[in-house]
Amino acid sequence: MKNRLPAATILLALLGFLFAGLIVARVNAAKPTPTVPIPPPRKPFPTGIGATGIIESRHENIRIGTPQPGLVTQVFVKVWDAVQPGTPLFALDSSELRAQLPAQQAEIRVRRAQLEDCTDRLRRMERLDRASVATAQEVENARNETAIATAQLAAAEARADEIQLLIERLTVRAPSAGTVLQLNTRAGEYLTPAATDPPVILGNIEEVQVRADVDEQVAPRIRAGARAVGFIKGDASRSIPLEFVRIEPYVVPKRSLTGSGAERVDTRVLQIIYRFPRPADAQIYVGQQMDLFIDSAPTPATSSTP
Repeated sequence: MKNRLPAATILLALLGFLFAGLIVARVNAAKPTPTVPIPPPRKPFPTGIGATGIIESRHENIRIGTPQPGLVTQVFVKVWDAVQPGTPLFALDSSELRAQLPAQQAEIRVRRAQLEDCTDRLRRMERLDRASVATAQEVENARNETAIATAQLAAAEARADEIQLLIERLTVRAPSAGTVLQLNTRAGEYLTPAATDPPVILGNIEEVQVRADVDEQVAPRIRAGARAVGFIKGDASRSIPLEFVRIEPYVVPKRSLTGSGAERVDTRVLQIIYRFPRPADAQIYVGQQMDLFIDSAPTPATSSTP
């Protein structure tokens, strides 16, 4: 008599196949497509080239340096301060030069007294010469001594002026009107001209510009005066019309993938400068990244009459 499987075993096998089928169906089920939190900007031109740029202040950011190594004694500005040409930014320690100034001023007084003495002696010699008492050689010697004393006084005064100019030089001033964008120094810090970060970054942000990087492979399609539209990173709903400024005539290694000034990659780019006024209803900051679309449509050919 043939052996028959128990009904319970057959039922368990069927349930196992059914459970496995449900798992496979759930794994293979189409997952819902997630919504994009920030949609990318759309190209506004039929034929255009995409680029990424960094926003700069008008006429580029000014990296204020220090004229010589020294200890910072005072900082006169803070971030967001508007400055005019000649506004003091920070001062270096000038105590050593100021200590030399009183001694040099005393030297001037000594040289001035010597000049007065030589001048009086020259006058006496000239009167004696007219009376035929003094010799011509004595008069000439008095003139030479007076000339030497005059030159020594001028040298002492020039040295005092030099010390005063060196003292004033240690107060670094704004070269042009603008806004303090970044402040990297404090009173008590020691600055050197070779520092990586400048003590102050200054720029005019009433009107800003963007430095766009275009891959060198598509650079031949760029023409001077091409229209362009920009979108601030993370805001694809607001397009900003850009005004062409210039094309930099030197292709450089791309350095702005993440905004780091020290980053380097193998890609070389052509840099194009566009400017635009800061919108009053949008927060735009120097150093932000911007997506650009540059119109690459060819310029219509103009017909020439023979």
